[in-house]
Amino acid sequence: MLRIAAIVLVGALSAVGAAGAMVSFDPSRSAATEDVAQAQVAVAQPVAPTPAQVTKAADGHYWATADVNGSAVRFLVDTGATAVALTADDARRLGLDLSRLDYAVAVTTADGKTRAAQVKLRSVTIAGARVENVDALVLEGGLKTSLLGMSYLGRLTSFEATRTALILKP
Repeated sequence: MLRIAAIVLVGALSAVGAAGAMVSFDPSRSAATEDVAQAQVAVAQPVAPTPAQVTKAADGHYWATADVNGSAVRFLVDTGATAVALTADDARRLGLDLSRLDYAVAVTTADGKTRAAQVKLRSVTIAGARVENVDALVLEGGLKTSLLGMSYLGRLTSFEATRTALILKP
């Protein structure tokens, strides 16, 4: 049975090779047709997104400036944070009306307990790594800088921390 399968496999490979040879020797095909066929093959190949990179700062942390809904926000990358967390100042700069937010979520930060409001960010882009419809929290207090948490990082294909940089793969 194995011998028959091997013979069939060799026959199939030979047929594929012969068909390829016949196509390349077909005088009825023009050079333009060949160019189109090669272009179609090139287009059909999936293109892997280019990884984005955030360089480690002198303080040992990864700081990233992101485009959030069209505005720049500086984040401390925090893989221990469940969600993207915005300071009140950053939320205001993004055009959020803090008086209309519902601070119903209890959170614990490095500075203690506080409350937060849930928001949805249209997009967060860091060095080309774009994620849309990102869940985030606006903290009422207790946060000195905005945090880039897992509600963004976890939606990337992958991310990797090296000794010198954080690699983000969209």
